[in-house]
Amino acid sequence: MRKFLIACLASLLTFSASAAEKPNILIIFTDDQGWNDVGCYGSKIPTPNIDRLAAEGLRFTRFYAASAICTPSRFGLLTGRNPSRSHDQLLSALMFMSDEHRDMGIQADETTIAEVLRRDAGYHTALIGKWHLGHGDARLLPLANGFDHFIGHTGGCIDFFTMTYGNIPDWYHDSQLVSENGYATDLISAEAINFLEQQSEKKSAPPFFLHLAYNAPHFGKGWDPSKKETVNLMQPDTGTIKRAAEVGFDDKVRREFAAMTISLDDGVGQVLDTLESTGLADNTLVVFQTDHGGDPTYGGSNLPLRGEKATLFEGGIRVPCIARWPGKVEAGSVISNAACALDWFPTFCAAAGIEAPRNLPLDGQNLLPQLTGKNSDAKPREFFWELGAHAELERSPWSALINGDWKYLDTPKQGEFLFNLHDDPHEEHNLAESQGDRLTTMRTRRDGLHMSYRE
Repeated sequence: MRKFLIACLASLLTFSASAAEKPNILIIFTDDQGWNDVGCYGSKIPTPNIDRLAAEGLRFTRFYAASAICTPSRFGLLTGRNPSRSHDQLLSALMFMSDEHRDMGIQADETTIAEVLRRDAGYHTALIGKWHLGHGDARLLPLANGFDHFIGHTGGCIDFFTMTYGNIPDWYHDSQLVSENGYATDLISAEAINFLEQQSEKKSAPPFFLHLAYNAPHFGKGWDPSKKETVNLMQPDTGTIKRAAEVGFDDKVRREFAAMTISLDDGVGQVLDTLESTGLADNTLVVFQTDHGGDPTYGGSNLPLRGEKATLFEGGIRVPCIARWPGKVEAGSVISNAACALDWFPTFCAAAGIEAPRNLPLDGQNLLPQLTGKNSDAKPREFFWELGAHAELERSPWSALINGDWKYLDTPKQGEFLFNLHDDPHEEHNLAESQGDRLTTMRTRRDGLHMSYRE
C-alpha cells in the first residue's frame, strides 16, 4: 500500500511539473500593418514597444501571412491549414452586411489551435479583439470554436469610437452584444490587461492561450447618416495625433495611420508591462505578427517590397513577425529562413508538449527547433496562396506559389510573373519569358495544389 501511495504521489508530482512547464502563449495580431509600418523593420513610425519585443526576442526577415486578405489570413493562423482547404472557400473577406456571407465562416468540421490547446493540454483560451471568421450565428463565433472567453467584434472593422459596424452593434462580451464606450484600441488593451491580471491571481491556474487581435491600424467603419451608408474613416485617437505629426509625414492619411499605429504600440507596451508586473513574462511565449500587407490608400506602407494588401506580391504577404520567450529564444536573434503563419499551429502544440492532431491535414511545420536555436538549418519551403475576388478593393482572383527562392505569380490583369527572390527580393525583374520551363513547372504545380486542397 505504501509503495502504491508513493507511486501515485510521484505520478502526481510529475503531472504537476509537466503542467507547470507548459508556457502561456500570447499572439498579438495586428490589422493592415505592413512591412514599413513597424520601427524595427525600417519604418519612421515609432513603435518602441514592438521593437522591444524584437530586441528581447527573435525577428523573422522572411515571414509570410496565410493570405493577403483578413478572413483567410485569420483562418490560416488559427487552423494551421491553407485557406484553400476551408469548408466555405474563405479566400476573400467576409462582408458583415452581406446576406451571401451570413452563414459563412469557420465550420464545425474545422479545428482551431485554441480548441486543441484547451482539449489536449488544458489551456484556458481567450480571444480579445477582432474575429472576422463568421458573425451572427452562435456556431460561427469564438465560443463555439475553442475559446473560453471572447471580448471584441466579429466584422472586418469597427467604428473605433462607437464599437459598431457603421450603425450596427458589433461588440461582444462572450456571446452577448453589449454597448461600449471608449476607443477600440484602448479597450482591447485594457481587456487584455484585465485577463492577464486575473490569470496571475488564480491559484494553480492552467496555462493560457490569448489571441490578442487588434483592429488597428485598419481604418474604422463609420456611418454617414445623410447617405445612410457605411463609410471608411481613419480614426486616430486625439492623444496620438500630435505625436504622429512629429514624425514628419506630409500625407494626412499617413499621419492618421501613424497615430493609430502609435496607439496600438502603446497598448502593446501596456500588455508587456502587465506580463512583467504579474510575473507571467518568463513563462510566456509572445508572438507578434501582422495579418498581411498594408493598404496605401489608407496609410499603410510595404516599401521597399512590391505590392500591397489583397495582392500576392511580397508587399501583400511578407509581414513583420517577432517571437519572444525568455530563456528559450535568444534575445536579439534573427531568422532569415522562410516561415509562415501556418507554422504557428504545430509550433504551439510542440511548445505545449502535445502532438498536433494526426487527423488534421496541417500545412505548416514546427518552428520550435529554430526558435530555440537547436536547429538553424532549414530546407527550402513551398508556400501556396489563392485570393478570391474582393469587391470593395475591386480585385479579381490571384494565385502564387513559392518553392525555395523561386516565386510564380498569376495575376488577373498583368499576367504571369516568375521571380528569383534571392536575387530580386523586390520583384523588379520578371523572368517568365527567359525561364519558360521553370514557369511551366511551377504553373503545373500550382494547378495541382489548387485541385488537391479541394479534395
